[in-house]
Amino acid sequence: MDSTEFSAALRAPAHPSAKPGYGKRSAPGQHPRTAADFAHLRPREAAIAAYIDRLPEGAAIGYKPLAANVADYGQQACAKALKFLSHEGHLRLVKEHLCTADNSFRWVTRTYFSRTSRDDEWWKAYVDSLRGIDLTELERRHRGEAPAGEPVQEPERAPAALQEPSAAYRALARLGRTEPRMTLSATECAALEPLAAQWLARGATEDHLTRSLTGGLPHPLHSPGAIARKRLESKMPPEPYETPEYITRAVMVCMGCEEPENVVTLVRGMCLDCNEEMAAYDAAEETGLTIDAVPDTFRAVPAKQEVARRADALRAAAGFKTRPIPRPAHGELVQAFSRDGAELLRAAE
Repeated sequence: MDSTEFSAALRAPAHPSAKPGYGKRSAPGQHPRTAADFAHLRPREAAIAAYIDRLPEGAAIGYKPLAANVADYGQQACAKALKFLSHEGHLRLVKEHLCTADNSFRWVTRTYFSRTSRDDEWWKAYVDSLRGIDLTELERRHRGEAPAGEPVQEPERAPAALQEPSAAYRALARLGRTEPRMTLSATECAALEPLAAQWLARGATEDHLTRSLTGGLPHPLHSPGAIARKRLESKMPPEPYETPEYITRAVMVCMGCEEPENVVTLVRGMCLDCNEEMAAYDAAEETGLTIDAVPDTFRAVPAKQEVARRADALRAAAGFKTRPIPRPAHGELVQAFSRDGAELLRAAE
C-alpha cells in the first residue's frame, strides 16, 4: 500500500490543533510527495507518517490526539510509532525560547516533521539555524501570507481525489442551510474560498462568517454569489495585532523522555537510554511479548516506579542489560499506601 492510499484511508477532517505556538511544523526543503515516501517503514509507522504529512501546520501530533483520530492504532502504538519516526529521521522534538517585543519570555515545544528522511547532522544544523528567526513572520508564511510585494509560495496540494474541503469552503457550502436563498454552487464556493479563508485567518469564526453573509439580505435576491463576494470584501475583519516574537534559543530534546541535548546525548532524536528502551520494546513486540499497564488503583508503588519495572522486564526479555530501578521517596510511598488503603476501605463498605 503506498503513502497516498494510507492517507486516503486515515484522513480525519476534524483533527485538533495544538495550543497556539505548539504542534506540527514542517521542515524546509522536502522533496515532492511520491508513492514511495514511507516505503522503508513498517506498515504502522508508514500509515501514521502519511497521516501526519497531510496535517496542517500547528496540528496536535502527540500520541493521544493521533490515537483519537487514526483508525486501528491506540495510544501505545502511536507513541511507539512517533519514536520510530524520530529514529528514521522524520521527526524531531524541539523546545524554543521566545522573546517578545515587550521583553517577556516563554518556552514552547514543537514537533518538526519531514517526509524526507534527514540524518542527525542535518537536524542539528537546522535547529541551530532557528536562533534569531522572527517567529511572527515565520507564522505568516505558514499561513500562506507574505509582505506586500513579495510573492507567496503556493503551498503543496494533495491530488484532487485526496483533498479535504477547507473550513472556509465548508462554511460557504453550508450557507444554504441557514438561508436557502444564499445557496452557492461548487464553483462559487471555490471562487470565494480564498476570501473566506482570510476571514478565518483573522480570527473570525465560521458562525460569524455565516451571520455576516446571511443577515439582512435584500428582497428580491438575484445573485447569492455576488452578494457573498461583496460582503466578504467590504466586511473583512481587521488583521489581528501580533506582537513580534523572536526565537532566542532552540534546543532539541529527546522524543522519549524530553531531556535536552545539553544534558543527554541524542542519537536519532532520542537519548541513549530511550534508544535502548525502544529497541527492547521492538524486540519484545516481535516475539509477541506484551506487558500490560497496571491501573493506578492496584499499584503498591507510584506510577513511575511501575513504568521502570515494566521497562526493565522488557529489556530483560529482549536480552538487554537492566538498569537500577529508582527507589520511591518516603512521601511517595505514604501517598501510594494511603491511596491503596482508602481503596480497600471503600471496597469493604
